[in-house]
Amino acid sequence: MRRTTRDNVDRRLARVEGQVRAVRRMVGEDRYCVDIARQVQAARAALSSLESIILDDHVATCVQHALEGDSLEEREAKIEELISVMRGKK
Repeated sequence: MRRTTRDNVDRRLARVEGQVRAVRRMVGEDRYCVDIARQVQAARAALSSLESIILDDHVATCVQHALEGDSLEEREAKIEELISVMRGKK
């Protein structure tokens, strides 16, 4: 992962941590369910955005390296890995 991406990811993770702590606090305070659900949606959107940043970096670094390399097996493996993660499979 590129340094700039790592720094961006770290900042975003700190924000997501804060959102999750806020959800926990809201539940503990017995806040209005819709307000809690909205906070959960915000955290989910932040995680989705974070995932996109990480995958963009992965394509620009790891996948690009494999595509430029000589190994057909490595290229195929990176493409299969990328398709798998985009489909939400482990």
